[in-house]
Amino acid sequence: MSSVPEDHEVVGPKTEEDLERGNGFTNQQPSEKDLERDMNFQKKYQPQNKPKDYTPLQTLLLAYQSLGIVYGDIGTSPLYVLSSVEFKDPVEDDILGIFSLIFWTLTLIPLIKYVFIVLRADDNGEGGTFALYSFLCRHINFKTKLSIQNTRLATDVSKRFYTEGSAIKSKTKHFIESSPAVQNFLTFIVLLGTCMVIGDGALTPATSVLSALQGIQSLSTKITQNYIIMIAVVLLVILFLFQRFGTSKVGFTFSPIMLLWFATNTVIGIYNIFKYYPPILKALSPQYAFIFFSRNGRSGWTVLGAIFLCTTGGEAMFADLGHFNKRAIQLSFSSFVYPALVITYAGEAAFLIKNPHEIHNAFYSAIPHLVYWPMFVIATLAAIIASQSMISASFSIVKQSLALGCFPRVNMKHTSSKHEGQVYSPEINYILMIICVALVVGFRNGTEIGNAYGVVVIWVMIITTCLVTLVMLVIWDTNIFLIIAFFVPFMVIEGIFMTSLLNKIPQGGWVPFAISAFFLVIMLSWTTGRSRKSAYDMERKLKSVELEEMLSKPSLHRPPGICFFFTDLVNGIPPIIRHYIQHTSSVRKTMIIVTIRTLPIKSVLPEERLDVGKLGVEGLYRCLVQFGYKDSMSMEGDDFVASVVAKLAEIAESTEEAKRLDVAVEEGVVFVTGRTILKSKKTNGWFDHIIIDCLYRFFQKNCRSAVASIEVPPGKTLQIGMLYEI
Repeated sequence: MSSVPEDHEVVGPKTEEDLERGNGFTNQQPSEKDLERDMNFQKKYQPQNKPKDYTPLQTLLLAYQSLGIVYGDIGTSPLYVLSSVEFKDPVEDDILGIFSLIFWTLTLIPLIKYVFIVLRADDNGEGGTFALYSFLCRHINFKTKLSIQNTRLATDVSKRFYTEGSAIKSKTKHFIESSPAVQNFLTFIVLLGTCMVIGDGALTPATSVLSALQGIQSLSTKITQNYIIMIAVVLLVILFLFQRFGTSKVGFTFSPIMLLWFATNTVIGIYNIFKYYPPILKALSPQYAFIFFSRNGRSGWTVLGAIFLCTTGGEAMFADLGHFNKRAIQLSFSSFVYPALVITYAGEAAFLIKNPHEIHNAFYSAIPHLVYWPMFVIATLAAIIASQSMISASFSIVKQSLALGCFPRVNMKHTSSKHEGQVYSPEINYILMIICVALVVGFRNGTEIGNAYGVVVIWVMIITTCLVTLVMLVIWDTNIFLIIAFFVPFMVIEGIFMTSLLNKIPQGGWVPFAISAFFLVIMLSWTTGRSRKSAYDMERKLKSVELEEMLSKPSLHRPPGICFFFTDLVNGIPPIIRHYIQHTSSVRKTMIIVTIRTLPIKSVLPEERLDVGKLGVEGLYRCLVQFGYKDSMSMEGDDFVASVVAKLAEIAESTEEAKRLDVAVEEGVVFVTGRTILKSKKTNGWFDHIIIDCLYRFFQKNCRSAVASIEVPPGKTLQIGMLYEI
């Protein structure tokens, strides 16, 4: 624990007035004096809050692990991309044009956009839609009910968070901050993108596994679709059950298989190029793509949806960033995965030029007969692994959603002691498994699921393009011409793909919207309920004078010891304490109001983990327990008590006060949790009754409590309930 200079003010609530003003813990912008003070303190006494530095060997190891986690999805796209192209009697120019389109789509979106641009927009090492939103939340003062609380600590001041920047940046920031409608729209778009990424965790396994298994049907008519479905379901269940072992172990298990997959595909691709059509690489010129469109017109536009599938899994490079690091992903994709994919597609295209009638089974038809069965086994294993990238991404993005208060509290387990971003959620894992199996059984073939898959991927990519553009403008303060050079080309390219994919909505493209709606209802219900509860608490919180009067009544019993009262309210004294005192007529001589918060930053420094202060009444204190979204949220009850008391002793006004705290611990400790139940007023509409009385109350009853992170002995716990009619 670093030493704190005497002239440095504690950043946090000290009095009730501080709490009501927020003092750095609400959406209010800090003053220039506070920022300058924190900046000097950060530079002088605290380490910079930046992602962990990795040695070259560690980076290489993570790059190797990423093969089994990040690239399974995009790596197995050759299984179904060309096979999904609905094109009758293609000639040589058509095949060259299709391959040219695949090459430039791979180059522009996964390589240039994601590897070299989007990965730079990480939030302290975390990636994904919510990481972008979290990044923006710490620079833009969101004030709407849907927005996430914007919290800033000394750990953030090392970054360019508080500079005004150019006039365009300042005007854009002011426009967003002054428009609740824009803030609500941005938040809704982020939640929609997040739900689509989570849903992608179910669509990816279904598409990849079915596409791999269906290759076996070409060898025998006795192998019916029912057999394929049964095998797919068994493999998918095994895959989801395997998730509990964690990203690191899964990565070490899967990476050798993916390494073999890329290597064998590259060798077969080179073989097919030399055997069937050596000049195939001339199609790397974009002129062949233009020739393709000039020849085929509208029918050429309709195949763009299938061609876009070559990028599926590209978003996993960003979403899974927290499991690895930026350099590892950049290294593995640009130097190994990307060249292997280009050669694989080139080999398939070279084969199809001589065998155009095999386009509907392009991958398996292009495999030499001598290695067909080994490649079938490898392809099946690779397809199972392909599912891993978006499953891991789903865990990461749910964890970020939890940290920002937009998802019911599910169990989130850290599966690696070395890499904090590697997490696993049993509840999310089994929900995805059920959805995935239902898709396979319901659709029974990979074509319609593939249509759904493409739709969800393009919308996530468009949302990412918009959010990264906003990051460039508001945070990076990038030159306007560079912003335009990023936004316009990628929005046009992805927009064209999106128009082609919209035709697929009746043929399965509606599925991602249904899955997204399911998760969106969960997130909006939870966010709405929490915001209503917070508003109720703030309107009815106790004043110090009122509490002091209650504590001074002769009828009130004041047994010795300490009461830790847990509440969600950050600023002020929650009304449930009034309810507690009025109905029990008893309260310990020392009461500490505790709020556990997960902040929208990567990690909280140890010296900022506990932020304590007095509330103006003798024996009454406030303690904020703060975690970053990558911190391990677990504390032993006894260690927690000792840490809080030690922290309070530091702000004690006398030695006697510090001694009273120590004696109070010896006299007994009780942990009281406030349990509030929300009920919609009868005068409210039916929508409020569904959201509050049904959905939010269901999630509140069945999700984990924030107090669960403190391992409190059950015998010392007391729960106090209160009904909020809102």
